[in-house]
Amino acid sequence: MKVIKSHNAKSSRRSVKFYVIIALLTFAVMVGASIPYIISRGGFGRDGGDNLLPRNGNGVDQYGRPADHDEMRGVWVAYLSLDGVNKEKIDSIVSRAKANGMNTIYFHVRPFGDALYNSGYYPWSHLVTGEQGKAPSDGFDPLAYAVEAAHREGLELHAWLNPLRIMLDTGKTPPSLSKDNPYTVWRGDGSSDNDDWVIDYKSGKYYNPAIPEVRELIVNGVKEIVENYNVDGIHWDDYFYPAADNSFDDSEAYSSYTSAGGKLSLIDWRTQNINTLVKSVYSAVKKADSACEFGISPAGNVENCLSAGADVVTWASNEGYVDYLAPQIYWTNDNTIAPFEPMCRKWRGLVTCDKVKLYIGLALYKAGSDNDGGKWQTSDNIMRDQVLFSRSSEINAGGFALYSYAYLDCEQTAQEMKNLRSILN
Repeated sequence: MKVIKSHNAKSSRRSVKFYVIIALLTFAVMVGASIPYIISRGGFGRDGGDNLLPRNGNGVDQYGRPADHDEMRGVWVAYLSLDGVNKEKIDSIVSRAKANGMNTIYFHVRPFGDALYNSGYYPWSHLVTGEQGKAPSDGFDPLAYAVEAAHREGLELHAWLNPLRIMLDTGKTPPSLSKDNPYTVWRGDGSSDNDDWVIDYKSGKYYNPAIPEVRELIVNGVKEIVENYNVDGIHWDDYFYPAADNSFDDSEAYSSYTSAGGKLSLIDWRTQNINTLVKSVYSAVKKADSACEFGISPAGNVENCLSAGADVVTWASNEGYVDYLAPQIYWTNDNTIAPFEPMCRKWRGLVTCDKVKLYIGLALYKAGSDNDGGKWQTSDNIMRDQVLFSRSSEINAGGFALYSYAYLDCEQTAQEMKNLRSILN
């Protein structure tokens, strides 16, 4: 029997085709519009972080909360929390960091010219086995496990190093230096040629960054981490030259420099040494893994940075030194010397290079304490308010970092952390 197709059926099919075409065109336009954003984020792989969404306006919700991937929420896990480090301790660190809304861990792997990992350049840290230079008998590698544990929970892990410090000024930490510590080797090899490669200051000990061989050691120590461990970043803090004057006795190296015709003042020469080191480390990190970041957390007071040889002005305004700066702005807004908001504005003005991100380091350890004449006891919303200010269009920081992990869950900071978590996902 011949089937006669009605006019209504034809009209219905044309309507369906029309809406399908419109839907396909709409989808194509949306994909096309997304391509520039995807490119700006570094493609479909690991986030390059060069062009992040704004943190005020379209990039946030009504509570000022950006998407997780659009804000670094870090916590410093200092050596003080890693004594006797083992798998259980690392698991606890990762789980507590995540539960408190953090997405990045700065894991202290070289606090004293040592290593919380299997290094070819530095001795094992006393924090692992109780004795510097003694390897764990079971082959445990804290850094390897920390990277695995953090990534398993969706957190980034940056290896945190103190590049110059070998021993605290108290002379008691670490309790002793191992036979294979470079300090011990250089001072005990019977040659005076390398005695000034390390400097005694007060009761502490430091590497001398004026020496090319010392800078090479530090660069190689960074390179081995990036090459052997899947870290998301290398992180330095504010321990550069420990004194602004010649009480840090690097006079032998400086005299050699001036005798060869060098004209820089002592502080400018020291700054040049640190800049050379920082730039070399950045280059080594990128050569080993272009996706790995190198960042520094300098002192919050810019003048103090400059007197320590930390040329934050150059790092913040030029490509090739750091991927991010996280100044330690460890004061309340009513601090008479370094108030929080003006200091944030100062740093925002310094970071002019498009390739350098600004994070804000926050003093969680002071919250609820009697530090700074009781200024931290006037409110239990200081951390929350400081994070909100860092997100404002005026500062537009890429995130924040809390010092330190030990204060995430304790009575002193309990209310502050509860209030801070209210503006985190």
